[in-house]
Amino acid sequence: MFFRRVTDNELAQYAYLIGCQRTGEAIIFDPERDIDRYVELARRDGLRIVAAAETHIHADFLSGARQFASQHGVKLYLSSEGGSDWQSRWASDGDYDVCLLKDGDVFGVGNIEFKALHTPGHTPEHMAFLVTDRGGNADTPMGILSGDFVFVGDLGRPDLLETAAGVTDAMRPSAERLHASTAGFLELPDHLQVWPAHGAGSACGKALGAVPVSTVGYERRYSPALASAQGGVDAFVDFILADQPEPPLYFARMKALNRDGAPVLDGLPKPPHVAIDELGAADTVVLDTRGDRATFMAGHLAGSVYAPLDKSFPTIAGSYVEPEREGVFLVIGAADVDRAVRQLVRIGIDDIRGFVEPTQLSDAALSVIPRVDFASAASMDGSVLDVRRASEFNAGHVAGAVNVAHTRLIPRLGEVPSEGPVLVHCRSGARASSAASFLARRGFDAVHVDDNYADGVMDTPQSTEATD
Repeated sequence: MFFRRVTDNELAQYAYLIGCQRTGEAIIFDPERDIDRYVELARRDGLRIVAAAETHIHADFLSGARQFASQHGVKLYLSSEGGSDWQSRWASDGDYDVCLLKDGDVFGVGNIEFKALHTPGHTPEHMAFLVTDRGGNADTPMGILSGDFVFVGDLGRPDLLETAAGVTDAMRPSAERLHASTAGFLELPDHLQVWPAHGAGSACGKALGAVPVSTVGYERRYSPALASAQGGVDAFVDFILADQPEPPLYFARMKALNRDGAPVLDGLPKPPHVAIDELGAADTVVLDTRGDRATFMAGHLAGSVYAPLDKSFPTIAGSYVEPEREGVFLVIGAADVDRAVRQLVRIGIDDIRGFVEPTQLSDAALSVIPRVDFASAASMDGSVLDVRRASEFNAGHVAGAVNVAHTRLIPRLGEVPSEGPVLVHCRSGARASSAASFLARRGFDAVHVDDNYADGVMDTPQSTEATD
């Protein structure tokens, strides 16, 4: 059996390429939208991807399943559980070779066998898959593709239908279904490997481990989330819903597009290198990907958003760009354009109109955002905006501060103080840098508090729970 985990470090997402070397056939689980890299990986190892499967309708990225079906004619394996509202409508409406799975269904690719397990909670339709290498003479599974059900040290959050997709009163029933699903997981043998769809840094849970693989036995023994399930449904619901981070704004759009059909790409966008004076149209936003926030604050194109090309890039772009009405320009080095484009199309930002290199900024009039530390901010006459998570804010905050998580600024913009300077801070200055740039773009008199919150002098009890 051929087995490869394909990692997206920025979204902390894992896709799995599993193949039968005897037949040369392979299947991809939970692919992202830029599918060329999976095809090339399979080709290099003498395999051809003939099928694609999804554990669930994703909220944090656009699935590549439709892309595979449209471009390569692969067979699709998708959940038919969870009710009509949570089916992949695009697969039923199109001319696709699709197998709609029920709990307990078994299928094969080459000599590899997969058994679907309905594991609702994170989403109503969620499936996990037991994997058995029949070609290696195994008659029992070696592992479980757990999707967003079981992570290393955590379980998939059950609140997203309500907090991201806007389904009223869905949070607690989803948590109760997740509790029921854990009972089935705990009945599995200890030796089974656990292959989750996300690792540390994903917003699909609150305490995901950085180790990419575990076992049922290890999770049974050490997972705090599974331990809480042993205390009964009420204790579990309270535990699993507490302190979940605010979901990025783009999650709701991903959920809808993955259900109804993500647009099929005719190749990746290839934004041209443009002149600096081509930027600035009202229906565009400039994402400045330079890595040094102090440099950005000291001089940037007016209205641009600070979106460093690191693990925060898709979250910032997805939270501060409205692709239904805005195209994107990039401030970026030419060698990094492909990487940025891939991250953007994975979250449905396809209208990428061009890029300028950082050296071109010397030819433009630049704007400045004031940058201060906590000591200087304490003496300023202004309002304080804390863009940390609500759980961090509740553990301690600046007296009188307004709290809006940096990923939720667009829908809550009316809560941001509009009179005088707005002193924007987080834990280390990283989240606040992008938030301040976005607020300046929207006309606020933003000041970036670039300092460690734990060292702040403006403060009462302090939070040390989270990192940027």
